[in-house]
Amino acid sequence: MKTILTTMTESFEEAFIAAGYDAKYAKVTISNRPDLCEYQCNGAMAAAKQYKCSPAQIANAVVSKMNQSDIFSEITVVNPGFINLKVSDEFLSGYVDEMSKDEKFGCETASHKKVVIDYGGANVAKPLHVGHLRSAVIGEAIKRLFKFMGDDVIGDVHLGDWGLQMGLIIEQLRCNQPDLCYFDDSYTGEYPEEAPFTISELEKIYPEASAKSKVDEEFKEKAQVATLELQKGKPAYRAIWRHILSVSIEDLKKNYENLNVNFDLWKGESDAEEFIEDMVKSMIDNGFAHESQGAMVVDVMEETDNKEIPPCIIQKSDGAALYATSDLATIIQRKRDFDPDEIIYVADKRQEMHFTQVFRTAKKTGILDDKCNLKFLGFGTVNGKDGKPFKTRDGGVMRLETLILDINDAVYNKVRDNRDMSEEEAKTISKIVGLSAIKYGDLSNQASKDYIFDTERFTAFEGNTGPYILYTIVRINSIMKKFEESGKRVLDSALNIKLSSSEKSLMIELSKFNMMIMQAYEELAPHKICAYVYDLADAFNGFYHENKILAESDEKRQNGFINLLAVTRRALETAIDILGFNAPERM
Repeated sequence: MKTILTTMTESFEEAFIAAGYDAKYAKVTISNRPDLCEYQCNGAMAAAKQYKCSPAQIANAVVSKMNQSDIFSEITVVNPGFINLKVSDEFLSGYVDEMSKDEKFGCETASHKKVVIDYGGANVAKPLHVGHLRSAVIGEAIKRLFKFMGDDVIGDVHLGDWGLQMGLIIEQLRCNQPDLCYFDDSYTGEYPEEAPFTISELEKIYPEASAKSKVDEEFKEKAQVATLELQKGKPAYRAIWRHILSVSIEDLKKNYENLNVNFDLWKGESDAEEFIEDMVKSMIDNGFAHESQGAMVVDVMEETDNKEIPPCIIQKSDGAALYATSDLATIIQRKRDFDPDEIIYVADKRQEMHFTQVFRTAKKTGILDDKCNLKFLGFGTVNGKDGKPFKTRDGGVMRLETLILDINDAVYNKVRDNRDMSEEEAKTISKIVGLSAIKYGDLSNQASKDYIFDTERFTAFEGNTGPYILYTIVRINSIMKKFEESGKRVLDSALNIKLSSSEKSLMIELSKFNMMIMQAYEELAPHKICAYVYDLADAFNGFYHENKILAESDEKRQNGFINLLAVTRRALETAIDILGFNAPERM
């Protein structure tokens, strides 16, 4: 289905051509002066330069060819040559009606792709902290958006389970429990199935090891050796590593579930390990990789670069793999398993150089052909009110689990004001509304920008917040329920065609649904869905306050109101489902 702006533009293209001007000037846009008009066409201003006549002359000539248009109720030329437009009630109502009958509100793409989305990126053996929020929330929204648009999407958490942190944990475990069988070189039996540590113990081991490695060079060197031996397949270290994974992943799944983030794959860097040796050898044999200070590197600098792009290091001097090695091997694995058209990486924007090196190496060495497009979606940091990275009150890194509990508590205190609500229901609703506060608070910001996490603002039931969007849906549900309880029934699915001011404003917002969703899809921009859903909720609340929906005496008009509510509710629920949260029955 064409967007409403495309439909309007096409009508103006015919008029521009009929008036003797190029159709490229016919673009219709949403008005930036809603006090004057709803839409506008400013092409006459640009056309005047080409045709060497006044913009007003061109605008009047074009408008003279639009007399028979049923799309607009009013077309006005305003000096020096703007064409101001008001859409007709009948056309607008018909457009929204047609759009609402489509399962996806008229959203469509030219072709459907197979896409792998690499997001989450948690490291095993470490608790999720506030820094993991953005990758999970943005990646999940992108995945849901692509699925909504009809793509075949695979979401992969891509765990950090193969780097130096593994060696650090192994060495620290050796220091803490040297008598474990894993550290007895003469041991030949089966290694225990049960891990020698719990998740809480494991979460203490890594920080202890990391801190020690910064002051104890000998310990750090032993950890590096342990990492290399793990990567080369030492059975005892592989057994410890499997314990780390099993204990960590169980805890990670629980935390991601609390965020309503669901991965199709729980792969890690280690899953691509089998490809590394042959990949590195091939790059060397084919002249792509060369030695530099003992390491093997691939030059990726291009003539058009206006800044230094360092070579991509694919192997350290001791033969160990790096993050780039793992990412390149993972591309080979994904190519083999899925043959995707696109791989999207959702990670901290500070990793942009890393991904530039990896992408260029993949293309240069032939790991990936031109069929597959690699994209990097970099995000900014979550900051506190002081503008610095979000911390706990004592200055520590805040665990994601703690952040979620704090938000839920803040919402609970507001929900409990509803005195006819049980404790259990209040807690359930607080979790639903709290999730909307976290996700909407994050996603409403452009991904690449830093933002301030403000609990008080994010949990407010008014303003541009998740709870406000949910409150709007709950309000619609309440009206619909009261309508049904009154014994009345919907006559048909028709919308009104003679519209009040607020009714028209709501329909104009609804008519943008397909356009805004497709724009967010093309630009990897969930914040545009948030901006749209807020405008839609605002338009509905304006309509609600202007019209006495349940007290309307004209049965046919009331029928149109109820149908409009149903369309609005479905649009809001569809949008927030893409964003990754839903609405409670009441608040």
